[in-house]
Amino acid sequence: MLALEINNLTKDYPVGFWKKRTVRSLDRLNLEVGQGEAFGFLGPNGAGKTTTLKILMRLIYPTAGEARILGRPLDDMRMRARIGYLPEQPYFYDYLTAREFLIYCGRLFDLPRETAARRAEMLLSQVGLTEAADKHLRKFSKGMLQRAGLAQALVNDPEVLFLDEPMSGLDPLGRREVRDLIHGLREQGKTVFFSSHVLSDVEALCDRVAILNRGKLVESGRLSDILGGQNNEMEVVARGVGEIALAEVRGLATSVVPTAEGARIRVRTEFEVEHVLMIIHRGGGSLVAVNPVRESLEDLFVREVGDTALVAEGAVS
Repeated sequence: MLALEINNLTKDYPVGFWKKRTVRSLDRLNLEVGQGEAFGFLGPNGAGKTTTLKILMRLIYPTAGEARILGRPLDDMRMRARIGYLPEQPYFYDYLTAREFLIYCGRLFDLPRETAARRAEMLLSQVGLTEAADKHLRKFSKGMLQRAGLAQALVNDPEVLFLDEPMSGLDPLGRREVRDLIHGLREQGKTVFFSSHVLSDVEALCDRVAILNRGKLVESGRLSDILGGQNNEMEVVARGVGEIALAEVRGLATSVVPTAEGARIRVRTEFEVEHVLMIIHRGGGSLVAVNPVRESLEDLFVREVGDTALVAEGAVS
């Protein structure tokens, strides 16, 4: 059974005052996510990521299409008890303390009070909020609220977790802790579906990704498959390369980036590597390394989205 199935999901919004027109935020999206996967949902602002998550959470309704979570329709309340959700900009009852808030969330899932209290204690420790457990949420920083939001998304021990920009507002240490948390959930066999602008985190965590742009799916698949076929260049790292040698190398290379000690030179073929090495040695330089160039997720994202990341007027995220 799949954790998530999306079939031709479409969302149109009416815009304008006098002359109404329709803007398509999501355009016939088809997607499948297997159980136990960490799945990255990527796209520029206005691509339709948050719209998709809001539809899955039944906060808004699609214009067309359907989706199923854990094999059940979106309005199935038994399925709802098995998932967790962190919105991009969460708002909580800020007069509660973090501990009170998590116990309250646990009670909403019909956990006995003692069980909810134990679960709250464990989650506060897990997200690094033990020392702030009895502090009111209105006194929390954005990063601390994000941690509290992650804790509430886990309070019912969900099988599938939906996270909208979970790294938002976190410092590097906080991002590392969230990455470790997602990695641990994945090892427990849970499914994590999350959107993020931090591509390095997605690349480190995800089995598969989907890239959305202007409401349409432009790329989807396993990272190893998507990125594996892009090793078409090699990089020569050299030191002590003089200006005359660099000028000659530029005629062969796809890119030349000067560094403090020399240069990083990209070429397409082994023959060009040999030619570049000959030029470097002749000019008194020395070789440091020759490495195959692997396209990063950021390279893929820029290649697929490119200039169209400039969101059309009136687009909805």
